[in-house]
Amino acid sequence: MPQASSSAPLVGRDAELARIGGVLERARAGQFRAVLLAGDAGVGKTRVLDEAGKRAVGAGMTVVTGHCVDLGDVGLPYLPFTEILGVLAADERFAPAVAAHPVVGRLLGTGTESVRDADGRLRLFEGMAGLLADVADAAPLLVVLEDLHWADQSSRDLLRFLLGRGVLGRRLAVFASYRADDLHRRHPLRPLLAELVRLPAVERLELRPLADSDVARLVRALERRPLPDATVRRIVERAEGNAFYAEELLAATDTESGGVPSGLADVLLIRFEQLSDTAQQVLRTAAVAGRRVGHDLLRDAVGLGQDALEAALREAVGRQLLVAGDDGTYAFRHALAREAVYADLLPGERARLHGAFARLLAGPGQPAESAAERAHHYRESHDLAEALTASLEAADHAQRVGAPAEEQRHLETALDLWPAVAARARPSGRDVDRVSLTLRASAAAAHAGELHRAVALTRSALAELGQDADSELAARVRYTLAGNLMRVDSLSAAYAYSSEALAMIPEEPPSRTWVWAAATHVMAARYVGENDTALLVARRALQVAERLRVGDAQADLLISLAGFDTGGRRGPRGRERLVRARELARSSGNAAVELRALFNLAMGCYENGELAECVPWLTEGLDRARRAGLLSSPYPLEMRYLRLLVLQVLGRWDECVRAAADDAEVLPAAGGYTAGPALYVLLARGDGAAADRARALLEGPFDWMATLVAGIVLTDAAALREDPEDAVRWARSTVSALVDEAGTRPDVTVRLAALALSAVADAAAGLRRAGDPEGARRWTGTAAELVELARAVAVHGEDDAPQGPEGQAWLARAEAEGVRAVSGPDVAAWSAAVTAFGYGDVYEQARCRLRYAEALVAAGRREEAAAEARAVRETAGRLGAVPLRERAEALAGGGRPAGALTAREREVLRLLALGRSNRQIGEELFITGKTASVHVSNILAKLGASSRGEAVAVAYREGLITPEPSASG
Repeated sequence: MPQASSSAPLVGRDAELARIGGVLERARAGQFRAVLLAGDAGVGKTRVLDEAGKRAVGAGMTVVTGHCVDLGDVGLPYLPFTEILGVLAADERFAPAVAAHPVVGRLLGTGTESVRDADGRLRLFEGMAGLLADVADAAPLLVVLEDLHWADQSSRDLLRFLLGRGVLGRRLAVFASYRADDLHRRHPLRPLLAELVRLPAVERLELRPLADSDVARLVRALERRPLPDATVRRIVERAEGNAFYAEELLAATDTESGGVPSGLADVLLIRFEQLSDTAQQVLRTAAVAGRRVGHDLLRDAVGLGQDALEAALREAVGRQLLVAGDDGTYAFRHALAREAVYADLLPGERARLHGAFARLLAGPGQPAESAAERAHHYRESHDLAEALTASLEAADHAQRVGAPAEEQRHLETALDLWPAVAARARPSGRDVDRVSLTLRASAAAAHAGELHRAVALTRSALAELGQDADSELAARVRYTLAGNLMRVDSLSAAYAYSSEALAMIPEEPPSRTWVWAAATHVMAARYVGENDTALLVARRALQVAERLRVGDAQADLLISLAGFDTGGRRGPRGRERLVRARELARSSGNAAVELRALFNLAMGCYENGELAECVPWLTEGLDRARRAGLLSSPYPLEMRYLRLLVLQVLGRWDECVRAAADDAEVLPAAGGYTAGPALYVLLARGDGAAADRARALLEGPFDWMATLVAGIVLTDAAALREDPEDAVRWARSTVSALVDEAGTRPDVTVRLAALALSAVADAAAGLRRAGDPEGARRWTGTAAELVELARAVAVHGEDDAPQGPEGQAWLARAEAEGVRAVSGPDVAAWSAAVTAFGYGDVYEQARCRLRYAEALVAAGRREEAAAEARAVRETAGRLGAVPLRERAEALAGGGRPAGALTAREREVLRLLALGRSNRQIGEELFITGKTASVHVSNILAKLGASSRGEAVAVAYREGLITPEPSASG
């Protein structure tokens, strides 16, 4: 990477170093912090990090550095962390800490524990986090990661985990640098940076170009002899604030060319060409090796005697083109220098040198991780057969160390090479064929979270199947494709492929392949509404699984069958099946199926309104996921959301918000699963940022849970500001987005309809009071549609069974709002809604209780209404639900049923006082004229005014608005 020399003075970075010093001070005091250091190539990131390291050492901190390496489209998994681990392992002070986390030894080739699956990968991540925490306990620690723009995906994933975890309370800081000018729109580092900068412990520090005066200071400090002002001025102009450019331009001033080249590559090559022929040969060879190369490997590749090699290296180091490391390696001082030398090679020369490195790396004694480098060199040398073999070895290594993204890339490289390599030259062995390798790449993609890529790869495997393909392999491809398609909500296609898979294998003689094909088909059939087929196949498959004693398949089928029992997972028979499934999955060691059973047990309790009974299943499920290393898998994510939702429903709001923050810290990319219930709390407490955060969840690719959470928050937010058009729009669009391919509406439809109905009823009532029956009828028609929608889904939920207490409570509220929209508040309807939410939802019951109080006022029962309003005020005060408390106070104090003016109504009132029309009010507030008219009607009703002018007069009298200052001054 281009950088200023460590011996060069550091100029113009006082503000940045002050910030870094503050970070180091907080870290030493036990407050974990991280800094993402961004800047263009050569701007001085490494020089700043060097200075930070010196200051950290001076303050008693241990500093360890890991470097990322550019290997094109492949990567060495966890390379920077392997380098850091090697330094820590060599330090006697930290021997106990390293020994306490043996799983990380796999990165050094000393561990015995496999990290090839998701379970092992998380153990590796936890081990690395624990090791750093233990080291920081022994001595304050600064971890430096350089050139993050070249990081492999596994390193990026591990960094995400470590910073998300935060290692809070530890004396630890992490500094990571990256080239900002390398981050094109599709660069894989961009989404990670977007996640990390939102973490409270992470800050971004951008190194901007130096001021011209600072560049001039740097140039004069670097050159001992006096320089003419014109020379300095010319360098300053060309350097454009880049310290590296300035150094290189200065170094080129005394060349025989007599001029300064316009391009940086030319400057670099001018310095390179000043070397002897032997030194140039060494640098060309080193450039092919990469950024860093070991002495012995370079010696063997260049083919020089020891004396000649050392003389050439001494010359290159003296010219500051190479830097000697303490570990017997040499690195280009700047990555751009290496790139310029590499680009200057002739094509044949480049291929020959790549071939030499590939053959050397294939020799005895080379570590397993060298397969990735070997594959890279063989490809660049056009030895495709060896490149294929090395790519498969690299994929095996990536699998062993739990790096699915790198495994996927190596496998896809192998698949690209496969047709170009003669059959006799291809590797042989079990499952080493194009279809099996494609299936393996699909599995790696799924483990890496690339679900759509997993689908594409499985489709490719299907296309590769020949007419004479083994029937079990053909079936496995199809049911694997079906499973992947279900993960991306392509349900009808999943059902078609699972049907084909099941038809390809006879039920007799019994086989595991048939059982799992059947289990997949059962799930697909249920998703598309083919319940009779699903039930028939599930019963047959369960018998076969019992005969074969395939316990985890039995468990999976029992979970599916539970949905067919009376009451589904909520009923006693369904719960009995789920408990049995949990035991079978546990005894079989299949954590994923066990978690599916535990989630359904918890969800069944929640849907029954048994909130207290729900908690133990959630606790057990999350503990099992933690022990299995599967906290980020789908069912534990659902359980995290459900746990937070239970806290929110029970009114334990502070606990909910704290737990959500803790979850988001560990899983910053979990989106709606960890943010949802906390957003419901923030909105209820009057936090305007809740709606903005909900909208942010909708950015990026479609996410089912994020869409559900955002829909609830944005519909309710629109209702709270009495914007019926927006509320209805959000409710309808959310339901539409969540409807599955079978046309089944989500259970949340009932809640969304009820929330939107609140704003619709307000609008209809306001228009009736304003004497606009036609406008009111438009909204009563909308109300009728929403009520019918809520009824239909509450009666026939996602499993075609009536919804439980929660769904019935929301339906009761929807019914009451529907009556209010047509004829005004109804005491009986709102009493029923209050009773329905008595299953445990504290806030929603209080909201319905306030509406009940308003209905009592309308019925002339004011004393009862005041008592109800006081009770609501007490509940809202305990929850911190400010908007609800204010409305309850207004009603308890004898105010009108509609309560105090909302913030939006106050804005409309201010514009009314300025004489604005409804259309003008709409334009200024970015709402429609019709919505503005509704707000005006509500204001007239709340102020007891018969006209706009009277409403303004009342508002002035009661101090609701103040006169605008005169323009005449």
